[in-house]
Amino acid sequence: MTTTETLAKYLSRPIEAKDRDRAALLLLDWTGCAIAGQKEPAGQKITAAFPNEIGACKRIGTTPASPQMAALHNGCLGNVLEMDDVDKRAVLHAAPTVIPAAYAMAEYTGASTRDFLDAIIIGYEATIRLGRAVGPGHYAFWHNTATCGPIGAAAAACHLLEGSDLVSAFGLAMTQSAGLWQTRHEIDSMAKQLHAGHAAQAGVQSALLSAQGFQGPRAILEGEQGFFAAMCPGANPEDIFRDYGPDWLIHQTSIKPYPACRHAHAAIDAALLAHESGVKIVGAINVETYTDALKFCDNANPKTTIEAKFSLQHSVAVALLNGEPTLADFDPDNISQDILKLRQRVRVKETDEFNRAYPDHYGAAVNVDSRTFTSKDAYGDPEKPMADGAVRDKAILLMTHAGMNVAEAQNLSDAVLNKDFESYRAQLL
Repeated sequence: MTTTETLAKYLSRPIEAKDRDRAALLLLDWTGCAIAGQKEPAGQKITAAFPNEIGACKRIGTTPASPQMAALHNGCLGNVLEMDDVDKRAVLHAAPTVIPAAYAMAEYTGASTRDFLDAIIIGYEATIRLGRAVGPGHYAFWHNTATCGPIGAAAAACHLLEGSDLVSAFGLAMTQSAGLWQTRHEIDSMAKQLHAGHAAQAGVQSALLSAQGFQGPRAILEGEQGFFAAMCPGANPEDIFRDYGPDWLIHQTSIKPYPACRHAHAAIDAALLAHESGVKIVGAINVETYTDALKFCDNANPKTTIEAKFSLQHSVAVALLNGEPTLADFDPDNISQDILKLRQRVRVKETDEFNRAYPDHYGAAVNVDSRTFTSKDAYGDPEKPMADGAVRDKAILLMTHAGMNVAEAQNLSDAVLNKDFESYRAQLL
């Protein structure tokens, strides 16, 4: 039996009510992110790019389309604001690849709420397990959301599509695996959003093809010219099956409270502790964290919204001065002179302490006025979870930011948490 076939069998475990509760909560979180993302410039460009699509599957903010195009469109939207959920060990966002694929296929097949939520759970498991196995050599160049997302999207879609061949769909999806980190180095690039949308689309179309008997490679993961050999130096495909405990991995997913790169969140948490203490902000501000946080977020002079979201210096300055960061805090038009001045005083470095703990723990320390404030785990991680009510509040905030009135946002949120798929579909814009 190939690794791919073994993974397919592994995904047939029992699913319980608590697992569906978690899937509904993450669906709500993604929904808020996607609705708000559609109103942003990148979201508007995604919507405008394919105006004349025909189909029955909903695309947020525009006309329905085929399941493949709906998955592409909605998949791109969920990542626009950088507030989508993340698995810290896999270093990827499962929601914008798995949920749009599951939603498109649920509409296409007329699936029940139960089956829709089960598809999300299974998709998260496949994507996260692969993401945790690929290793740092892969992450150095490849965006794990993009490269590991297709397998989860295919798993979700196949769960809802009668006659599909999961192993074959895995092969078809993973032969399309792509997404390079070069996008992070270019100010105007919006390719990171395309990464998520493409992964969702690849999973859906692979499921549809497999249902027609269109065969994919059945050893795509461990084959001599397969995914691990080509793209994961030093990694072992068998690590996909590591023991992470009895629960589905959807329970280990982190939810992001702040509109910034996840690698900046622990530093934000530490800065918030300093802000809440009333410490005087004098002299230099020193931030200690792990290497990947610096690799992605060491930017003392961001020029754009997306650069500000990937700036430790900006995120820490905002938290120290204003408290919990908001969407407006990353808009260049709203950045005050006080923030600009404070940002220039922030110094960042990596330390062995935080590197040893990473990626099991995303930690950081902020030293202000000779006082050190430490966050060993980021808020929203399983060790410091957001309450369900806080996730609902976040989703409502994102929806109203996009122009929905409060009552509409509350009703849509309640439809998700009550697992009323028909009401959710009817209310989703």
